[in-house]
Amino acid sequence: MSDGARSEPRIEAIQNIYQVGYLTEEVRVSYKKDVKMAVGGVSIEAKEGDMASLPRWVAKILAEQDAVEIQSSDLASYVSRAMNRERIAKPHDLSGIDVDFYVRVNDYLDGLKERERENLLVSLNTFVASRLEKIVKLAAASPLSPELESRLAAEEKELYLLINDASSKFKKGVLKKFG
Repeated sequence: MSDGARSEPRIEAIQNIYQVGYLTEEVRVSYKKDVKMAVGGVSIEAKEGDMASLPRWVAKILAEQDAVEIQSSDLASYVSRAMNRERIAKPHDLSGIDVDFYVRVNDYLDGLKERERENLLVSLNTFVASRLEKIVKLAAASPLSPELESRLAAEEKELYLLINDASSKFKKGVLKKFG
C-alpha cells in the first residue's frame, strides 16, 4: 500500500475528530414552535419564540424538523474572509486558518443549494490548490515550525508531515553517499 493510500483514512480520521468537536459546540436557536422532548441526557422544553443555546448536533436535528431556526454564525463571510486572506498572501506565505476550517466549510457547503455550492466549490478549489502548492514547497524545504503549524488546518498539518517525511526519505535515497 502506498503512503497516499494510507493518508486518506488518516485525513478522514482527523476530520471525524474535529467534526465531533464542531457538532458539540453550542449554537443559538430560536424556536419556531413548541418543543418538549427528552433523549438520553438532553431534555428540551421550549415555547415558540424562545431563544436558547443547544449543541449543534441537536440544533441540526430540530432544524430538519422545522422546529428551530439556527442563528447564523455567518459561515459565508468566514469562508470568504479566509479565501481573501489566502488570495492576497505572498506566494510563499500561508494565511492562517482555523484547525477545523475544512469541517466548518463542509458543513456550510452541505446547507447550500446546488448552484450556490457549485459556485463556491470553484473558489474553494482555487483556495485549496494555492495552499497545497505552498504546503508542498514549505514541507519539502523544512520541518514544521510551531508558527507555521498555527496557520494550518488539521488536515493540512497531516499533509505537511507526510510530504516532509517523504521529501527527507527521497533526499537521503538519491544522495546515499552524501546525505
